[in-house]
Amino acid sequence: MTTARHAIDTVAVAATTPEVPQPYAELGLKADEYQQIREILGRRPTSAELAMYSVMWSEHCSYKSSKVHLKAFGDKAPQTDKLLVGIGENAGVVDIGDGWAVTFKVESHNHPSYVEPYQGAATGIGGIVRDIISMGARPVAVMDPLRFGAADHPDTRRVLPGVVAGIGGYGNCLGLPNIGGEVVFDASYQGNPLVNALAVGVLRHQDIHLASARGVGNLVVLYGAKTGGDGIGGASILASDTFADGGPTKRPAVQVGDPFMEKLLIECTLEALHAGLVEGIQDLGAAGLSCATSELASNGEGGMHVRLETVPLRDATLSPEEILMSESQERMCAVVTPERIEEFLAVCDKWEVSATVIGEVTGTGRLVIEWAGETIVDVPPRTVAHDGPVYERPYARPPWQDALQSSGPAHLERPDTAAALRETVLTMVASPNLAAKTWVTSQFDRYVLGNTVLAQPEDAGMIRVDEASGRGVAIATDGNGRYALLDPYAGAQLAFAEAYRNVAATGAEPLAVTNCLNFGSPEDPDVMWQFSQAVQGLADACLEMGTPVTGGNVSFYNQTGDVAIHPTPVIGVLGVIDDVSRRTPMAFGRNGDQVFLLGQTRDELAGSEWAHVVHAHLGGLPPAVSLAAERALAEVLVRGCRDGVLSAAHDVSGGGVAQTLVEMALRGDAGAVIMVPQDLDPFVFLYSESTARAVVAVAPERVDELLALCRAGQVPVTGIGTVAPDSASLTLEAAYGQSVTWPLEQLRAASEATLPALFA
Repeated sequence: MTTARHAIDTVAVAATTPEVPQPYAELGLKADEYQQIREILGRRPTSAELAMYSVMWSEHCSYKSSKVHLKAFGDKAPQTDKLLVGIGENAGVVDIGDGWAVTFKVESHNHPSYVEPYQGAATGIGGIVRDIISMGARPVAVMDPLRFGAADHPDTRRVLPGVVAGIGGYGNCLGLPNIGGEVVFDASYQGNPLVNALAVGVLRHQDIHLASARGVGNLVVLYGAKTGGDGIGGASILASDTFADGGPTKRPAVQVGDPFMEKLLIECTLEALHAGLVEGIQDLGAAGLSCATSELASNGEGGMHVRLETVPLRDATLSPEEILMSESQERMCAVVTPERIEEFLAVCDKWEVSATVIGEVTGTGRLVIEWAGETIVDVPPRTVAHDGPVYERPYARPPWQDALQSSGPAHLERPDTAAALRETVLTMVASPNLAAKTWVTSQFDRYVLGNTVLAQPEDAGMIRVDEASGRGVAIATDGNGRYALLDPYAGAQLAFAEAYRNVAATGAEPLAVTNCLNFGSPEDPDVMWQFSQAVQGLADACLEMGTPVTGGNVSFYNQTGDVAIHPTPVIGVLGVIDDVSRRTPMAFGRNGDQVFLLGQTRDELAGSEWAHVVHAHLGGLPPAVSLAAERALAEVLVRGCRDGVLSAAHDVSGGGVAQTLVEMALRGDAGAVIMVPQDLDPFVFLYSESTARAVVAVAPERVDELLALCRAGQVPVTGIGTVAPDSASLTLEAAYGQSVTWPLEQLRAASEATLPALFA
């Protein structure tokens, strides 16, 4: 790589020096990819062109190993008039009625967060928020699905506090509520945590903006923070390779965030967009200026001329290549007509945001970049942004898959006495994955802006969109790497089904999907088989349920050495509710409410939290998926909310009915008396993780309405007890011939002590 003190590698020089050696391998390019670049250009690339191609053709930016599979989301997209902007833009946009639209997306910042936990997680929030504002939407909430290694591992103690502090520090300073997500622990993620970030924004239909540079002669404006040396090749290259065995490395590649600048950038951008001052807009995230200029150009008239020396720098020693590769945060690129440029710059000045005209749109079909009067880049922009290599990686069902699926949990010792069941519940409630996450979530502001209706630990986060009508949206994210390891096709559908169920449990009607697909190396045929199966599973589920995939992210190379994480498709589902005041909470409340279990319980414990916690066992087939049953259950939950039938609702998932009941009781600080159904073994009743189930509470006078809803939807319903707030305990009757009582105080102490003991 040249530096600012060395001779500039110009296009003219490159054309006359074809044999100059270039460090393409060090930049992550394969020999055949480098040769492809030479064929595109008809010469060797300049060092600046090589830098651009290296970051834009990285796995993280180009999706070169996943494109052939991701087509399934388009090929199998359900027909809907609710999707306003789909896959391919910065974020998807869906119609939620009354002229309102919502944009939402989830992305990964996994490797940066392992290298530098605080900044890696913080800039993950910053990046996903800029995707939202680039669509013309005001961001209204964020969420964070998080996965770490074993909870008691020393490196988890290094990574988790920094990640949590980074999320809270950046999001809180932005003034955005954090309304949900997950915190999951599994040794699979040791050395490769998953830090996924979701943001949601609100806009009117007419305010939608896209990333394109249209209008020959229009000006290209770079605005926001100055460009620095942090994050050179950060997300683009750091996330496109596996970690070597050992400890964290590549620290300089992690971006450094400034949330106060991002807040100014949000207000500046929205004012400029809503004033009609912008023709096209693109945030600077992974690949920085390389991405913004090439994508804007290729999505517009096809040509752009940029004077790179005009880019404001924090570090005057940066070379042209480093400027193009830098992923410094809090930067945006806008296309503005010459007639409106003074107005645009005035808006930037009002918000104290630096803005510089760095070029203009041309009709040449070429992206030309100059440095000190010399041309250092002259490329067809589509070849950089869109037409990179596409691989059909070999994939095959792993030879170990049959053995894994055949080693189910049937041989595991189960509690078969009331005393053993009592201890099992206390053990499970205190296990890291099921324990209260208050130590984490208390570091996030959940209620800033005043429109948060539901937040963690509720089934889904809910935000009021329209104060006049009460219209709102609910969002949930879910994913189970153990299920996906056992069966990646079913595992993706199970993740989708759980998020769908969580949204419906609040009373919102599921509408659309985003995803973050976290997998190991695409160069491993086992991993690519897992990936292809998961994509097909999700595409098939979304088609059947009528919920389009609006966009998302693929994160490969999540492994250390040759050890990959469990395949972890994280699925986000967004739903709409007409009036947030009618939402259904998860907490038990009124004395005498009747408790019902909706759905069918089977002996399904493979991949369960019980098998994981008590026996460290993983094998067998995950719970069966019935999308028809999920849809029928959701209709009961949504209709029951809309008609005011339900007092409380909570989905059944990890930890089974036992965990569902404990969480409902603790959330409402209300006890309950529960009866084991006669046709179920008490242990199976409590810990099976059969899907398409929920526990609901209903006032006695509304029971007949619930039963009628269930009959109409053919949803199995079983009365299992009564809410009894005065008892201050959770009691299970008919447990191996006895009753078992857990004082709420004891359950709360067991649940709330775990994470502080590990990380405080």
